[in-house]
Amino acid sequence: MTTVASTTSSTSTNTAAAASTAASNASTVDYNQFLQLLVAQLKNQDPTQPMDSTAYLSQLASFSQVEQQTNTNKKLDTLLSASALQSADAAIGKTVTSADGTVSGTVASVSLVSGGAPIATLKDGSKVTLDSSVSISG
Repeated sequence: MTTVASTTSSTSTNTAAAASTAASNASTVDYNQFLQLLVAQLKNQDPTQPMDSTAYLSQLASFSQVEQQTNTNKKLDTLLSASALQSADAAIGKTVTSADGTVSGTVASVSLVSGGAPIATLKDGSKVTLDSSVSISG
């Protein structure tokens, strides 16, 4: 009787090891990487020794949580952008004074900066960052 070593189990082991190494090398795994790892694991599992159903359900629950968190982050970004636009709109035509009082004037325009506070350009050309330390008056 001849025995043949299963190549599927070694492929599965290699894939799992590569996935584990990739996950440990990266500080975080994003949504797409998580999905690719899950699909690779499912494709390369040994049919004679399928994955434990509780582990599979746990991974699906993790996948669902990652998806929900991604959607929540997108909604939060949208809300923050809307808030920045409202702040910028409210500042145009108002008088602003920097926290130290060195810069003061009427706001002519406002620029939105990704991930930061809006920057107001005054009528005299000077610029002030519209953060909580700036006073805005009517």
